[in-house]
Amino acid sequence: MTDLAAVKAALKTQAVETPSWAYGNSGTRFKVFAQQGVPRTPKEKLDDAAQVHAVTGVAPTVALHIPWDKVDDYADLAKHAEDRGLKLGAINSNTFQDDDYKLGSICHPDAAVRRKAVDHLLECVDIMDATGSGDLKLWFADGTNYPGQDDIRGRQDRLAEGLAEVYERLGEGQRMLLEYKLFEPSFYTTDVPDWGTAYAHCLKLGPKAQVVVDTGHHAPGTNIEFIVATLLREGKLGGFDFNSRFYADDDLMVGAADPFQLFRIMCEVVRGGGFTSEVAFMLDQCHNIEAKIPAIIRSVMNVQEATAKALLVDRVALGAAQVAGDVLAANAVLMDAYDTDVRPLLREVRAEMGLEADPIAAYRRSGWAEKIVAERVGGQQAGWGA
Repeated sequence: MTDLAAVKAALKTQAVETPSWAYGNSGTRFKVFAQQGVPRTPKEKLDDAAQVHAVTGVAPTVALHIPWDKVDDYADLAKHAEDRGLKLGAINSNTFQDDDYKLGSICHPDAAVRRKAVDHLLECVDIMDATGSGDLKLWFADGTNYPGQDDIRGRQDRLAEGLAEVYERLGEGQRMLLEYKLFEPSFYTTDVPDWGTAYAHCLKLGPKAQVVVDTGHHAPGTNIEFIVATLLREGKLGGFDFNSRFYADDDLMVGAADPFQLFRIMCEVVRGGGFTSEVAFMLDQCHNIEAKIPAIIRSVMNVQEATAKALLVDRVALGAAQVAGDVLAANAVLMDAYDTDVRPLLREVRAEMGLEADPIAAYRRSGWAEKIVAERVGGQQAGWGA
């Protein structure tokens, strides 16, 4: 039997980090559909994030992206967040938009370009110091499009050298989280294409370097929960970028394409102790045709539901079936938890936290959507690349 009181207690401690860029205009490679009321500044992004936390109670931190969220005074930005019941989370670097990075950033064949990229990463650590952030999140678009374009092994050497310099700059309580991606924008080789490559570099760097699993960055059919289990077992799972995919890196709302996969991932997180450890649960999504804030609220709720189901798995019954070699019974234990309607349980949890039962309805009643449309007139809307 599962202890419902313990499940509720665990759900109340859950924290899902929302990304600043998801509140702005974002889209596919083909079109960005602008929406009314979109933030124009990093502070307005935090204002929107505060609405998500207010109705869910489990979104207390906001990830920043540099240079998209660059400001003159980061202590002031951190104070703005604090005044709204938030903290600033991971600092995400950007080494993929400048023309200099056409052939890569820290893996580039030109030492001057590599220097520029590493200096940017060091700047991000400075921003971590100023904001109190503990995580530097790295994703590199580095790779090649054609056989012979560059030295594959040489690029790994350059990657290791750049990462080592940044790693040495990290202070106490700070981590480097290395993300991987199967392909795009490079199509022949990607310099950090999979969890094994990321793990190898992090293992060599040391305990402050850990791997990030973006749920949209894998080949079709990849067993992501196996990767999660392995990284947790090795103490190298630093965090998630939660989103959903149908084809490639679609960045849709988490749980939209395959909620059963999200449940399976969270089962391994619970099994491996990741739910109560330093694993960071962050959304990384692109809201192009849907309203930004409600989509982020829905995503947080989807993570909550998958987590609740994973916590309801009868681990004693599951273990007994596994030891007995009873394949069907073991599968049935998981399916019983997955098939449970956890929405009543989560409504109870929210009520006990002093929140309204339905976060989406609460947001709609708040009048925030109408307020920002009326007030955010003029200026330049924040968006992908700004």
